[in-house]
Amino acid sequence: MVDNTASTVWRGDLQSGSGHTRLETSSVAEFDVNWKARSEGDTSVTTPEELLAAAHSSCFSMAFSLGLAQNGTPPEQLDVSAKVTFVPGEGVTRSVLTVTGTVPGLEPERFRELAEDAKANCPVSKALAGIEIVLDSAVLDQ
Repeated sequence: MVDNTASTVWRGDLQSGSGHTRLETSSVAEFDVNWKARSEGDTSVTTPEELLAAAHSSCFSMAFSLGLAQNGTPPEQLDVSAKVTFVPGEGVTRSVLTVTGTVPGLEPERFRELAEDAKANCPVSKALAGIEIVLDSAVLDQ
């Protein structure tokens, strides 16, 4: 078992307040957060959903690379992004994964099948089971 920790210090109310989030386990990053960025969009600070997108894209990448290797077709490279949608008053509603990869000797249909399996079975996808998860594209570059 491995535990990971992050912390946030928040000052003020929701509308005018702001916070500072720190990745405690690794100490590799600290982020400012606020409601305006989360509800209206603001590229100067991060949001919980951007951090969730980072978690989802990295987890999916690991799961997909494992599946490809177990298939006997390890990837040379996978490029993965996740776009997580937040709707004020509703919450996180969806995560869209987009993947392209260089996997010699693998047919596009099999690439898509293995990508769908990774989408369904990566631990972050399982943690997000209450929202829609879409595999937007899985294009095989050779």
